[in-house]
Amino acid sequence: MASELPFAWSIMVIWVNLIFLGWCWLYVQNKITITQNCRAAWFVLFIFCLWLLYIAFQLMPLPVSLLERLSPRSLEHWSSVQHLRGEGELLKASISVDPKITKVGLLLSSSYALIFFLALSLVSNRQRLKTLAYTLVYSGLFQAVYGAVMTLSSWEYGFFIQKTKYIGVATGTFFNRNHLAGYLEMTLAIGIGLLVSTLDTDTATSIKKKVIKLLRLLLSPKARLRLVLVMMVIALVLTHSRMGNTAFFLSLFIAGVIGLICSKRATRSMVVLFVSLIVIDMLIVGQWFGFEKVKQRLEQTSEMSENRDEVFQYGLQQWQDYRLTGSGLGSFYTVFPQYRGVDVTGFNREAHNDYLQFATETGVIGLVLLALITLVSLFTAIIAHYRRRDPLMRGMSFAAIMGIIAILIHATVEFNLQMPANAATFTVLLALAWTSLSMKHRVRIQENSG
Repeated sequence: MASELPFAWSIMVIWVNLIFLGWCWLYVQNKITITQNCRAAWFVLFIFCLWLLYIAFQLMPLPVSLLERLSPRSLEHWSSVQHLRGEGELLKASISVDPKITKVGLLLSSSYALIFFLALSLVSNRQRLKTLAYTLVYSGLFQAVYGAVMTLSSWEYGFFIQKTKYIGVATGTFFNRNHLAGYLEMTLAIGIGLLVSTLDTDTATSIKKKVIKLLRLLLSPKARLRLVLVMMVIALVLTHSRMGNTAFFLSLFIAGVIGLICSKRATRSMVVLFVSLIVIDMLIVGQWFGFEKVKQRLEQTSEMSENRDEVFQYGLQQWQDYRLTGSGLGSFYTVFPQYRGVDVTGFNREAHNDYLQFATETGVIGLVLLALITLVSLFTAIIAHYRRRDPLMRGMSFAAIMGIIAILIHATVEFNLQMPANAATFTVLLALAWTSLSMKHRVRIQENSG
């Protein structure tokens, strides 16, 4: 469900806050301290705080004179509401034209900020980092297997509810196939990062050594992980998500190029890994499980069959009127009907473009804050991949690079970051970027003694 329904995201919010309260209790008891990861990411934590303060500011009742300067359209909205109610002169009003949904946005945003903080605070050693990575990968595997079984068996059930949409394509427990694709993009990136962390730098020369290496590979966890990734790619293809598949392979290619450039010595095993991921997954797995259907959907896409272009154009007009401060986080569907033309039908709850939606809801100010959080973390992951020689840290930095780029590409036509489950996972990827840079390397003797 992507935690889209109120009861689902409420569970997430409550659980995250309980964990944070537990952390605070341990901190007061001097049983834990602020980790190096948190200290390294102080700038992003600060921007997260500014973001929360800004959303809270959108909810504050402001004097009419100030609101007129910041958001004339918001003032116009509240003036019309006041007139319809037949009440007296408007004295104060908020930037948000839909305070109830903006309060929900503030609640979810605070949870994402806490997830970022807790990921930096609790993932304080290599074993916890591996546990987190494998947990996310196996979560992606569950979604992949569930979605593939439902599709291939024609049972067509979502989260214990029979599907009424997206029949014949994989959705997992998500309502929308594109959101399953977005989730798989991120978990696949983490799985590939784990593979990168296990790359062998030893170049065997003799046939005997090559045979031994091959046998070890077939019996190693690496082979099982590779099989897991293949199953996840099958599910990604079965979603028939055009941009989902495009974003995955394009982000893999871009991250692979960055990885090879950042590697002072591009090992043969790394090149073989990237080539096998692209060739095997795209040409073989894709042909068997429906990559041709994804190709057909790309070819058949036209202005007649899609109205996203029109939604984008009308959304730009909406942004022009709320350029500086936005209309309030989460308020897109409230304001958009005032701008859409007759050529756009149906209920447009989202903009099908995360950039446009955040721009219309939070304005230039909010967009800059989110860009700082994301781009600084992406740049940090690239620096970590260049500087670190620790295989695990290089693998996790690669995962962060690939996962962030995949969602940034997919966000041009979809709204994965409006879905709590995907937004929370994306936040963990941002935290992995900082963890891969700042987590201290421990030699094997110290690990064994612990």
